[in-house]
Amino acid sequence: MQSDLTLYNSLSRQKDVFKPIDANNVRMYVCGPTVYDFAHIGNARPVVVFDLLYRLLRDKYGSDHVTYVRNITDIDDKIMNRAAEENIDIMTLTQRTTEYFHADTDALGVLRPNHEPRATEYVEQMIGMISTLMEKEYAYATEGHVLFHTPSMEDYGKLSRRSLDDMIAGARVEVAPFKKDPTDFVLWKPSDNEQMGWQSPWGYGRPGWHIECSAMAGKLLGDTFDIHGGGIDLIFPHHENEIAQSCCTTGKPYVNYWMHNGFLQINGQKMSKSLGNFFTIRQLLTEKNIAGEVVKLLLLRTHYRQPLDWTDDGVTECQNILEKWFSKIEDISEVKAGLPEAVKNALYDDLNMPAAIAEMHHLSPEDLARCLKFLGFEKTLRTGKLSEADIKALIDARNQARADKDFAKSDAIRDQLLEDGVHLKDTRDGTSWTRK
Repeated sequence: MQSDLTLYNSLSRQKDVFKPIDANNVRMYVCGPTVYDFAHIGNARPVVVFDLLYRLLRDKYGSDHVTYVRNITDIDDKIMNRAAEENIDIMTLTQRTTEYFHADTDALGVLRPNHEPRATEYVEQMIGMISTLMEKEYAYATEGHVLFHTPSMEDYGKLSRRSLDDMIAGARVEVAPFKKDPTDFVLWKPSDNEQMGWQSPWGYGRPGWHIECSAMAGKLLGDTFDIHGGGIDLIFPHHENEIAQSCCTTGKPYVNYWMHNGFLQINGQKMSKSLGNFFTIRQLLTEKNIAGEVVKLLLLRTHYRQPLDWTDDGVTECQNILEKWFSKIEDISEVKAGLPEAVKNALYDDLNMPAAIAEMHHLSPEDLARCLKFLGFEKTLRTGKLSEADIKALIDARNQARADKDFAKSDAIRDQLLEDGVHLKDTRDGTSWTRK
């Protein structure tokens, strides 16, 4: 029997038994979306993976004793560029795109985090951290910028285990003539009158990307917390720089367990728009008509630390698995969610979802229903009806198509909803719906 929850810790490079700092206040932070466009399927993987961990922690320690924070990055050059392209206010863009993100991830059957801080709400904390780093001589100001001086931190690079020479050679280190060291990174940068910015001791400007997460996590979870998650691509430089900023500001450890999910590929290739294999969650749900539950199962059935290959065959296999499971049970609406021992043992072993799925094939109908409910799989497939989250995502997609004057797509989505018995009514206040 697996009694301890073990997690692979990117910092120790091994599976460690999870021991929270305070069992009455287990704290987890996961890097969230940059809200300038629809979230793509690669963005969905950490959402689904860390939702699974959140559910396990709530089950083990009690739902009132777990705090899950996932941020919204609403300060970014991509956001400013997109708002300028569309000739709209930045806040209008980020609010709209955040709503898209919520609708799409709700359709995947994941829980909302306890806190979802927006970076723009924590600039004061960021300025405070930067000021402290300068006072402690970990940072310096130059040409309107403030930079963290990486050689000032003795063990900089301990998460990625890269030497400074390796970091300099890395493509993600920004070269600038005003840096004291090539690996120094930006904490604050100047903004012109056309760009989003705030007044600071170093002039009108905006924070660098890395300081945002440090400030939000520190404010909501404390100087040291239990788990920090995100995609493997964030280990360097983002998470490495978070550690540097936070540890040097507080003089304390930042995070005890670092967890990272693997990359996602499409038919064995890296996902990219140039290859024509770039898919957003919204496209999968609406244009390809893939149920959110199928998307979720495909993202979970490969162990989270391994590369995941998204294929049409995989979609079909997951569709068939779910239909087989739902065909065994009458109704899960009244069933109490829970994990049978064999499934729990698999998941307690570093979220071994492939082993859990193997066990689920042998469960009794009642235990299977309990398990599906625990994992957040509803009865959409069994009833053949769209969930409310699916309907919301489709309405959002239709509204966007109408705004783009793509009336063929708008009509197609309306017809799709009608086939499911969903009738739309457009008014000045928006679109309402009824199911008949």
